[in-house]
Amino acid sequence: MPLVLVAVMVVMYTAGVYLLLDRSLTRIMLGFLLVGNATNLLIFLMSGEFGASPIAGGDDDISDPLPQAFILTAIVITFGVSAFLLALIYRSWRLARVSDDHVEDDEDDLAIGSAETLTAEQVTDEDLEDAPEFEEDVPEDETEGVRK
Repeated sequence: MPLVLVAVMVVMYTAGVYLLLDRSLTRIMLGFLLVGNATNLLIFLMSGEFGASPIAGGDDDISDPLPQAFILTAIVITFGVSAFLLALIYRSWRLARVSDDHVEDDEDDLAIGSAETLTAEQVTDEDLEDAPEFEEDVPEDETEGVRK
């Protein structure tokens, strides 16, 4: 196993995980691509020595075709997830219309995370039956009180 390829794989994993931990969607996608390519390199390095092709049918040592199938599968999965991440990045850019694709914190999640204790009110079946499921189910005079 060539030591240079092992070092390249380690650097790719390190850089990929570093980019995955960032809050920018573009860097997350680049980190995912690096981790995917490092995984392909890992599978390639673990496949062992090259030999004769399995189709030729010689008695010599033949190459195992399974790692090649794993690499092709990993390439397809990486391509699909990358296309999905590109669609997310494009959609967030279209909605925000800003040059920064930074993921914002949700204020409700921060409030829950900083709460010392979580409380929940006791909700009975009668309360659920009385509560309207949709806003259209609320009569007009009660709608104004609900919105305020």
